[in-house]
Amino acid sequence: MPRMSVGALRALVVGQTVPGEFVRRLDHRAGRPALRRLGDEGWETWTFAQLAEQISTHAAGLRAFGVEPGHRVLLMMRNRPDFHWLDTAAQMLRATPVSIYNSSSAKEIQYLASHAEARVAVVDDAVHLGRLHEARAGLPLLRHVLVLEPPDDLPDGVHDAAELRAHGSLDLVGLAAAVQPDDIATLVYTSGTTGPPKGVMIDQANVTCTVEQLRQLFPFDDTEGRRVVSYLPMAHIAERMMTHYLGIMLGFDVHCCPDPGLVASYLREAHPEIVVGVPRVWERIYNAAIAAIAGDAERKAQFDQDLEVALAIKSAERAGTPSREQHDTWQLLDQVSFANVRALVGLDAVVVAMTGAAPIPRALLEWFNAIGVPLSELYGMSESSGPMTWSPEANRPGSVGQAIPGCEVKLADDGEVICRGGNVFRGYFKQPDTTAETVIDGWLHTGDIGELDDEGYLRIVDRKKDLIITSGGKTISPANLEAALKTIPLVGQAAAIGDQRKFVSAILVLDPEHAAVWARKHGKEGASIVNLAGDPELRAEVQAGLDEVNKQFAQAAQIKRFTLVGEEWLADGDVLSPTSKLKRRGVNARYAAEIEAMYAEAL
Repeated sequence: MPRMSVGALRALVVGQTVPGEFVRRLDHRAGRPALRRLGDEGWETWTFAQLAEQISTHAAGLRAFGVEPGHRVLLMMRNRPDFHWLDTAAQMLRATPVSIYNSSSAKEIQYLASHAEARVAVVDDAVHLGRLHEARAGLPLLRHVLVLEPPDDLPDGVHDAAELRAHGSLDLVGLAAAVQPDDIATLVYTSGTTGPPKGVMIDQANVTCTVEQLRQLFPFDDTEGRRVVSYLPMAHIAERMMTHYLGIMLGFDVHCCPDPGLVASYLREAHPEIVVGVPRVWERIYNAAIAAIAGDAERKAQFDQDLEVALAIKSAERAGTPSREQHDTWQLLDQVSFANVRALVGLDAVVVAMTGAAPIPRALLEWFNAIGVPLSELYGMSESSGPMTWSPEANRPGSVGQAIPGCEVKLADDGEVICRGGNVFRGYFKQPDTTAETVIDGWLHTGDIGELDDEGYLRIVDRKKDLIITSGGKTISPANLEAALKTIPLVGQAAAIGDQRKFVSAILVLDPEHAAVWARKHGKEGASIVNLAGDPELRAEVQAGLDEVNKQFAQAAQIKRFTLVGEEWLADGDVLSPTSKLKRRGVNARYAAEIEAMYAEAL
């Protein structure tokens, strides 16, 4: 079925804003859960009516602290209910909320707050306050700082955020009526993997358009009360779109998880119907499931046998050739095996599962599909307000789907993926020249190289700037190599090396969960992850996996040497961006000695 055109979708949401849609739908969902927070005595819940009260009160408070239309309000906090009412309150005032990553250093905070010209900042606790306070001398425009969980001794010029609730309330209907579709709903600062972060201006029309684009792709009509766990940083467009904007406009029941490291336990508590995750999150869920099954050798052997059958059945389903017998077989396998595994990791109620921000190994996606998790890959960027391509109901592992409704996607002459639609951002804040280089005649240039098949399914080859060109002149996609390398069970992360080199090598990160299982099986339980990375027997197993991976690639692209390291790469560090994208310069810097040693061995 053809998807809705750009013009038709824009016409469908004309005049809409997030505040306007919130108040329009408030009466019929007033008593339904909007936000939850897990405490010592279980879930604390706010209904939509209570959310509206919080928004009204905090809008009055922000106005009392001088927030006016066009001002920027800096938000630096964990995933907590306060974010949702503070962000929406700022929008109600026609101000622009700007979230920054909680891990930002004082130097980064100073740059972002200064570039955004923030007048008011609200931070989570004393840790965040300390970094902001260190940066404040360089922020003459920042008039007020408020902290949600204040320390005993507040520095001069810092307020307890509870003061926001001391200024009465405002009429949300009147405020929402004044908000315009071209008001900037948020600034999303890019991760800055290739330079200083850029402020992506996303307006109200972008948001409402994107919400409708996603709504049309959901495999259900009734969105009210759909459970979702909010755990990715709110500075990440995926989290902001999927749990904040969609939550407000479509009536989701949002469970706030304050620490991404706790997401596994929150999934088991909340049993979400919609789950969004970067590939590393799905890898962790997979590892947790496999580790639990591996403790019983008989059960593991039976599961592996069931999985092989299920993979073949799902392949037939994607080809449109499943038999009735295959359908019945999978239903039986689900009852006796897969349903238990899904329940084990809290995915027993999932209807929509998506992954994005970085390539996911195809084998991992197919594994989830085989056990009944409808995981599919979404492609997009902050500049497209999040999604650009996604096909949840016609999932084809290896592709990132077709263009979403109301968005045109094609390839430029050099293979670059470009798109246009109501989801394309307004431009970079205070950077008109960079905006003009990025959006040309209405087409957003992504910087990614892709391939489109005859049915419009997109496959991402690599970033234009990330392609490896060997000293022999061969052009190689590191992302494809890295995705394949991460299918080796003992490998958690991978970085391909080889630009201007004679051959391609790799830095491989030992996966701690699989390494622990391996150690128990080989009588080396208790060995540190660092020692295991140097274990000759384990390295030989990694080499065997690498030999299989290399068979997928041409000779010039095969990995000739590797270094195995026993340290995990964390998001927002020197080798991964806050959105878990690889910082190649960071990898080259951290492992300079190891990289040179690999090439010295070949001399």
